[in-house]
Amino acid sequence: MNKQILLIDDDRKLIQLLSEYLSGFNYRVISTTHPKEGLNQLRSNQIDLIILDVMLPDINGFELCKMIREISTVPIIMLTARGDVTDRIVGIELGADDYLPKPFEPRELVARIQSIFRRENHYILTKKIQIKSLTIDTNRHLVILNNNPIDLTTMEYEVLLFFTKNLNRVLNRDQIVDHLKGIDWDPYNRSVDILISRLRQKLNDDPKNPKYIKTIWGVGYLFIGDTLD
Repeated sequence: MNKQILLIDDDRKLIQLLSEYLSGFNYRVISTTHPKEGLNQLRSNQIDLIILDVMLPDINGFELCKMIREISTVPIIMLTARGDVTDRIVGIELGADDYLPKPFEPRELVARIQSIFRRENHYILTKKIQIKSLTIDTNRHLVILNNNPIDLTTMEYEVLLFFTKNLNRVLNRDQIVDHLKGIDWDPYNRSVDILISRLRQKLNDDPKNPKYIKTIWGVGYLFIGDTLD
């Protein structure tokens, strides 16, 4: 079944261009120029990825991203005409998976989309990973903490799995950035730290007394614990 993409942008010409271009890569595109209609489409359709413009009428893209994250973990690529580093930090902080400044080449957008889908497919495995009170069911893309499922974005889930594959090994920011290919990371912003901070919050992990993620000051992060596959 072809992947279905929801495109939310108030630029009708861009919507038409991207819809036609993405269809050439066998993606089905549902589009809307209004944020509230975008939420309705997300609720009523099986959406595999959202392309979300920052500058929207009534509700801006950041506010809409936050609303989407309250009901879904579907991957989100944000578009902006400003290309501000602060915008990228805010987008990642709110749960966006990638960020692309306008103007951009449509082929670059497709590369970002394909990268996100490859990461998802890479972890469709038939096994569970158990670390203390944390269970990761890679077959169902499910994370359970203390017998309660927790919602992670695609990027948070990706980082968590990367940590579990490198238990008790210090990972620096460059290694994490290199693993998260296809994302417009800026080496001078705090994107990685924000991502780790969000993951910590969802794992109820206290940075001062960590159970899972330990900060190694001046170096990077260490995921502590033993796995029982």
